[in-house]
Amino acid sequence: MSKQLLVVFGATGNQGHSVIQFLLNHPELSSQYSVRAVTRNANTPTAQTLSSQGIEVVTADLNDPSSLPAALRGASFVFATTNSAYEGNTREVETRQAKALCEESIKQGIKYIIWSTLPHPEKISGGKAKVEHFDVKAEIEEYIRGLPIDSAFVAPGSFMQNMYSVLAPRKSAANDGSYIFTNMVHPTKTLFPLFDATDVGAWTNAVLAEPAKYEGKFFAAAQGFYSMEDMARIMSKVSGKTVEYERISEEQWQGSFPEPLGHMMLETGIYQRDYGYYGPNMKEDVEWAQKQVQGQLTDFESFLRKTEFKLE
Repeated sequence: MSKQLLVVFGATGNQGHSVIQFLLNHPELSSQYSVRAVTRNANTPTAQTLSSQGIEVVTADLNDPSSLPAALRGASFVFATTNSAYEGNTREVETRQAKALCEESIKQGIKYIIWSTLPHPEKISGGKAKVEHFDVKAEIEEYIRGLPIDSAFVAPGSFMQNMYSVLAPRKSAANDGSYIFTNMVHPTKTLFPLFDATDVGAWTNAVLAEPAKYEGKFFAAAQGFYSMEDMARIMSKVSGKTVEYERISEEQWQGSFPEPLGHMMLETGIYQRDYGYYGPNMKEDVEWAQKQVQGQLTDFESFLRKTEFKLE
C-alpha cells in the first residue's frame, strides 16, 4: 500500500521538527506516512539534518501564496501553525497566512489539517480578556472547522522553553548568589500547564494513527500543572542555586518588556491569573489529552536536565 504524504510546515522549528521526529520513531506510522518538510530556508543545519534522514525538504513561505502549491501537491495531511508577530499586528498577519494555506489546501485536495491552536481568551472570559496572539489562533481554528476538510487541533500549554526567555531567572539584587524570576501571577494559586515544545508530536502521532477518531478534537497539550513556586523549587534543585519567585505588579510586569510585547504579556498574565490557561475545565481537558498520548511526556525537571539548565 502506498504511503500517505504528510506536509509539515515550520519543519525546522520546535513544533514542526517534533512532529517529524515522533513520526520517524514510530515504526507503524512511518510505514504508513511519508513526510515533506516545509521551511523558509532549506540551508539551515536543521533542514540539512532532515534531508540526511531521507525527508523531502522544500522551501515555501506562508507570506508567499505562490510558493504553496508545490509544497502541498500530492499530500493528504498537513500539520501547520503560524508564529505570533510581536510587532503588534499578529491578528492580521496570522489570519492572512492561515487563509492562504487553507485555500491552497482545498485546491490541492488535502484531506486533513492538524492545526496548532491556542485557547480562546476572549470567549472563555466573556469578552473581559483579550489576548490577541491566543485569540487569533482560536479564530483560525474556528475557520478551519468550517472548511470541507477534516481537522484536529493541538493546543500547546505554556512552553517550558520560556525558562530561557521571558521567565529566565536573574541574579538577585542581594548579591548573595541567589536568583529570582518574576511574574504578575499568584505564587501558588496560578497553575501553568507546562509543555515541552518538542513533545507536540506525541499528540499528532495519535491523530495520524486514528484520524477518524480524532476528527474535530481539541487537545489541551500539557505534561502537568506547575505553580511559580513549583518552578522555582525545581530550578533550584537542577541548578544547585537558590531560585525564588518574586511577584511583581501588573505595571512592573508590562514594563519588563519592550512595547508592544509588554502589552501582550500583560494581557496574557491577566488572562492566566483570572481564568486559567485553558479556562474553567482546564484540568479535565488536560487529563483527557494526556490519556491519548502513547509514550512518556517530558516533565519540567527532565526538561531542565535535558537542556542542561545552569545558573552562573
